[in-house]
Amino acid sequence: MQVRKLVLLSLGAAALAAAGVKSASAAPFLIVGNDEKVLWDDKGKAVLHPAGNDTVVILDLADPENPKTIAKLPLKNSVIGPPVNVAIDPTNSIALVADSINLAKTDDGKLKNSPDDKVYVIDMKANPPKLANTLTLGKQPSGLCFNKTGSVALVTNRADKTVSVLSIKGTDLTTTDTIDLGGVATSCAFTPDGKHALVTKFNEGKVAVLDVNGDKVTYSKLDLPTGPWPYNVVTSQGASIALTSDNGDAGSSDGSVDTASVIDLDAKPMRIIDRVVVGDGPEGLAISPKGNIAVSVILAGSNNKSAYFYHRNGYLAVLRIKGKKVRKIGEVEVGGLPEGAAFTPDGKYLYVGNYLDSDLSILRVRRGKITPVTRFKLPGHPASVRMSEK
Repeated sequence: MQVRKLVLLSLGAAALAAAGVKSASAAPFLIVGNDEKVLWDDKGKAVLHPAGNDTVVILDLADPENPKTIAKLPLKNSVIGPPVNVAIDPTNSIALVADSINLAKTDDGKLKNSPDDKVYVIDMKANPPKLANTLTLGKQPSGLCFNKTGSVALVTNRADKTVSVLSIKGTDLTTTDTIDLGGVATSCAFTPDGKHALVTKFNEGKVAVLDVNGDKVTYSKLDLPTGPWPYNVVTSQGASIALTSDNGDAGSSDGSVDTASVIDLDAKPMRIIDRVVVGDGPEGLAISPKGNIAVSVILAGSNNKSAYFYHRNGYLAVLRIKGKKVRKIGEVEVGGLPEGAAFTPDGKYLYVGNYLDSDLSILRVRRGKITPVTRFKLPGHPASVRMSEK
């Protein structure tokens, strides 16, 4: 009897240990791209620094108020472009990092930016996560998005004005098509039903609608007119709308208010049904998985001390979503030059990357109210932030 009891206790402990491992491996993960090549002087002019110090950090959020760093990879990434050039697939198997910009010395010894063409594949199942593959795609890959099964990914190649369609099998990714968008492509998002994808056409002030049938992606030439300079687009399984960040000044603040365009995903054809004023220089953007709240991340001129519209910190424009109605209900201050934003899969926490402060704002979300909790220090300047879906 005593032996049997000990055996049962041993089996119970093993089961608990196994359950603990499973829980840890399924914890939400946050991927952050830190760009150490670009800062700004007091007049808002970019100051370039030699390449070689960028990092990509992967955080385990099992304890959402105390992230745990599980990987720090020396991978190049960039703040030039929307803060969506990193992404984790829906199965937590791989992550992608877009290497948008190459920094090199010219003949006169000065540093100069030019488009790069690499996308890095991270094996998330490795312990710790590690670089598994490097892809060569179009010029200046910027936005990344996965379909809901993780079998297809899209990459927006900004300088080439194209979208790469990637087929995914483990850590092996192959290009199955390259779509000519006819305009500068900066970000992408699949619709909740998986039948379409939206791509921002930055210079044109439009969002292109792509048709998706399995692994086949086509461009029907349907473009939706947004506000000026749409940089970012997001969807959510919990909402029947999409939102865009209409930056207003080609990627920076200019002192005037800008908007989020609201796209009705159920309409046939899709259409813009509203624009919501959010603030000066929206860039980062996130909709809660619950579909009831969203945030537009406002730069607020925080990288230009000499400008009349300068603010030390940026902020979140908090948007309430009821069906297809979106309205701004408040603002929450974060850090200097906030870039990316991401909700946890349960919608209870929000993370915002503060570029100038080299940290994350961690905020609690309860009953539609967003409250700052703490800050988490990073080993660099967070140019991009994305969350896993589970």
